[in-house]
Amino acid sequence: MFFNFSQDVAIDLGTANTLVYIRGEGIVLNEPSIVAVDHNSREVRELGYEALQMHERTHKDIETIWPLKDGVIADFKVAEQMIHGLLQKVKNNWLTTIRSMVVCVPSGITEVEKRAVRDSAEHAGAKRVHLIPEPMAAAIGIGLDISEAVGNMVVDIGGGTTEIAVIALSGIVIDESIRIGGTELDNAIVQYFKRNHNLLIGSRTAERIKCEIGSAIELDPELELSVKGRDLVSGIPKLRSVSSVNVREALRDNLDQIGAAVLRCLERTPPELGADVLERGIMMTGGGAMLDGIDSMLRDRVELPVYVAEDPLTAVVRGTGEVLENLEKYKRVLT
Repeated sequence: MFFNFSQDVAIDLGTANTLVYIRGEGIVLNEPSIVAVDHNSREVRELGYEALQMHERTHKDIETIWPLKDGVIADFKVAEQMIHGLLQKVKNNWLTTIRSMVVCVPSGITEVEKRAVRDSAEHAGAKRVHLIPEPMAAAIGIGLDISEAVGNMVVDIGGGTTEIAVIALSGIVIDESIRIGGTELDNAIVQYFKRNHNLLIGSRTAERIKCEIGSAIELDPELELSVKGRDLVSGIPKLRSVSSVNVREALRDNLDQIGAAVLRCLERTPPELGADVLERGIMMTGGGAMLDGIDSMLRDRVELPVYVAEDPLTAVVRGTGEVLENLEKYKRVLT
């Protein structure tokens, strides 16, 4: 009877989106990692998609908070409330408890940051909490055999961080973690419009621009999009046209840093594993891998084969779910 009222859960706790996987059911939730709280009582008003609809549109009594920054917890209390609230959405009934939880974390996370994740998960109701590095989860999620004595290189571009790792024998041999991801790309677009167009746009508009006309390489033909924002000189809302050339220029610095991080990781890779990467190529996962032409940009930069995984956005949670289904098999990759 106890097992009828307990669940095992895997969570990809991301800066931009949180995905939840339940043992035996698969991915059951994919929602933005945002919470709307009452400014005075600090009680949660909405979370996930409902809170995102309120973002940058609230009055003084409601505040929208992204509790994770650069892949780690920045607001402990709100993160705990968010995890608890999202789990309530997927529980079978109010009696259901969480028996085991596997949470993926950036490979460059500190011990203090690990403790914050573990404590948030436990306070949200998990009896046992296991942590797994994001690049390891991504590799498992896209079907790589991490246990063999062969090098696999994974580049996971998430909302807050880019995780680069060479994996062999169920361990991370070389890793590089930089705090640049989808959120930083959005910020770059916001700053570009400020500097070059005297136009202030919101982060949601910046994300739409990135998704619709953003690219890492030249397009044929180049695309255009009409953008609404506030003119910084007159203070009046304006409509401007922006091309994919402008967006590419805005993203160039951050994309160059991602390319440089991949090169640094390759330089530190043992030669035998480097030969494996040359033969098998580099696999890209995460929402950032969906940016148009980013695989071609990276291919030109490192002169190695680069592939974008199928459904890169859910690769990490699929891998975390696979670990949850086979905890004994993957116990060596858990922390």
